[in-house]
Amino acid sequence: MLEVVDLTKHYGDVHAVDGVTFTARPGVVTGFLGPNGAGKTTTMRMILGLDRPTSGSIRVNGRSYLKSATPLHELGALLDAKAVDKGRSARNHLLAIGATVGVGRTRVDQVLELVGLSDVARRSAGSYSLGMGQRLGIAAALLADPAVVMLDEPVNGLDPDGIRWIRNLLKWLAEEGRTVFISSHLMSEMEQTAEHLIVIGRGRVLADLSMTAFIGQASTKKVRVTSPDGLRLRDHLLGPGITVTSLTADRFEVTGIPAAEIGTIAAREGFTLHELAPVEASLEQAFMELTKDSIDFRGGSRADTDSQEPTHGEAA
Repeated sequence: MLEVVDLTKHYGDVHAVDGVTFTARPGVVTGFLGPNGAGKTTTMRMILGLDRPTSGSIRVNGRSYLKSATPLHELGALLDAKAVDKGRSARNHLLAIGATVGVGRTRVDQVLELVGLSDVARRSAGSYSLGMGQRLGIAAALLADPAVVMLDEPVNGLDPDGIRWIRNLLKWLAEEGRTVFISSHLMSEMEQTAEHLIVIGRGRVLADLSMTAFIGQASTKKVRVTSPDGLRLRDHLLGPGITVTSLTADRFEVTGIPAAEIGTIAAREGFTLHELAPVEASLEQAFMELTKDSIDFRGGSRADTDSQEPTHGEAA
């Protein structure tokens, strides 16, 4: 279990983290979300003892992580996959880490197999692609078989097969009873992986609830309707508290009336329906709505609609 209580970090007048409190529980994949500059990285660095809190407390499995005699057995983390001696082979990198915590060759070979690097384990880490380096960082996080796993951007650089692999790995770790705490900007993947969410903005907790409840809060109860009789059907739906928004001549969205009632009206009046579906909110929509006032770095309208960030695939 990972417990953070009233965690605060000030840099002069800047409150990078301001009274953050949350608990990540065993058996659950907990997602950690926030806009750039929200305080996510600072929070994770304080959890690991890399930054000293101004105030507040952190407990890993009920104890102070910094005072643990076997910290890597308590919490395994990946914050920066590039933090590795690039001249060493992946296997020697893991053996060096293992030597500090009493983990030997057998376990090193196990995690190399787990992350899919066995065949390239004797290659230098500096020759690895971005995705392969990410797998090595995950192997290091899991090396000492920790009860808590904390990963920052675990899918960074992974190809589609690698993304599916890490999704299944995280769920498997949680099913084993571990506490799994992940931070990512890839909303579609977080939506498929995390069961609980901690969302922060400007250093403060904005939400601490299940994925289902978080997305449900953003639902607008819209119903999408497609019908060749769209114009006439719209006239039969309009009324107090009901809003109809046209998308095309035969396609529109309705709020204020459930899908079943729309279907009943269409059947009664003899109108043909090609589509009648509730419009479900997504994690991205819910996140953007919650954090719209907490974004420090915002692009213009062209950046929002036209730009597309490059992706990095894996190479063997």
